[in-house]
Amino acid sequence: MKISTKGRYALRLMLDIVQHNDGEPVRVKDIAARQEISVKYLEQIVSILVRAGYLKSIRGPQGGYRLMRQPGEYTVGSILRLTEGSLAPVECLDSEINDCPRSETCVTLRLWKELDQAIKGVVDQYTLEDLKDWSEEAGNNFVI
Repeated sequence: MKISTKGRYALRLMLDIVQHNDGEPVRVKDIAARQEISVKYLEQIVSILVRAGYLKSIRGPQGGYRLMRQPGEYTVGSILRLTEGSLAPVECLDSEINDCPRSETCVTLRLWKELDQAIKGVVDQYTLEDLKDWSEEAGNNFVI
């Protein structure tokens, strides 16, 4: 499993908003400059996050984006699933019901299930608040 730039940039974008929350909406143009990511690519990611109710869009000359909830309410896993889709290591674990005709006799299924649980255990354990804390510990010089 590889996390694409879309997933990594979504985390960077969300964390940037957390770190620059001074009461005013955060502009994509400013995030793009700080994170060295193209404005057009960030706008695509922002669109996904707004539609999902993760960000609120504020229009106008002083407009930008804000989180809809507190940073501790967004897990890394929820953001990655939104931008990446399933994080399951194999297709047969993408949904609740494994409809693979070989699942009853698949020798490797146990391995894939354990790997899936390990991935979920990590990405669902940490929140934007945790990333913010880690960034502060590192002197606010974060790279994802």
